[in-house]
Amino acid sequence: KDTFQPQPIFTHIFKSRKMVKLSILSTLSLIASTSAFAPVTVPAAKNVVLNAEMSKAVPFIKAPAGTAGWVGDVGLDPLNFSEYFDMKWLRESEIKHGRAAMLATVGFVMQQYWTLPGMVAVADSNMAPTAAGASSMFQIIAWMGVLEFWSNKGNVTMETMFSDPDRVPGDFGFDPMGLATGKSEEEMNEMKLKELKNGRLAMLAIGGMIHHNWVTGGPLF
Repeated sequence: KDTFQPQPIFTHIFKSRKMVKLSILSTLSLIASTSAFAPVTVPAAKNVVLNAEMSKAVPFIKAPAGTAGWVGDVGLDPLNFSEYFDMKWLRESEIKHGRAAMLATVGFVMQQYWTLPGMVAVADSNMAPTAAGASSMFQIIAWMGVLEFWSNKGNVTMETMFSDPDRVPGDFGFDPMGLATGKSEEEMNEMKLKELKNGRLAMLAIGGMIHHNWVTGGPLF
């Protein structure tokens, strides 16, 4: 039988087309491999914004917007209290609890070594309220309530505590040693920060002291 024999011109065209296809495929492969190793450029502005939103205290969480600008702010508000409550009220609560804790840590230690006249001596400070009795504890609570009411002219609720917009949280005009006299705003902010840090530490400390005595069943030292 006769077989078809391609003419030289057709063979040349066929080979040329094949070479063109191989050349195109090689070029596309080269481009793809080069792009795979090309560095990805991230806009600098995004990084700046992201870093500005992160907490100073815990860098992997976002900083709360409500605490910005307040003395002692380190970008930590995991329960988002600042989003739901008035920051003035929150700051006053923190200052009051810090002050009470600082007094409590001193009293907790002193109770072990010194007893008020007329009171029963106990080594475990957790037992002091029981030793003092219900009447003594009631007097303390009652007089603290009177002091709280008197210190802000009866405005003790969250709604009325800052009815005076000029009132500064924690400022009750009590400075018998004149520590705030003649201080600049920067110096006052530094003093406020010291009080806040000591108060925060004292709140942790008194909690640790109380639980130490509960766990061990004995005195602190």
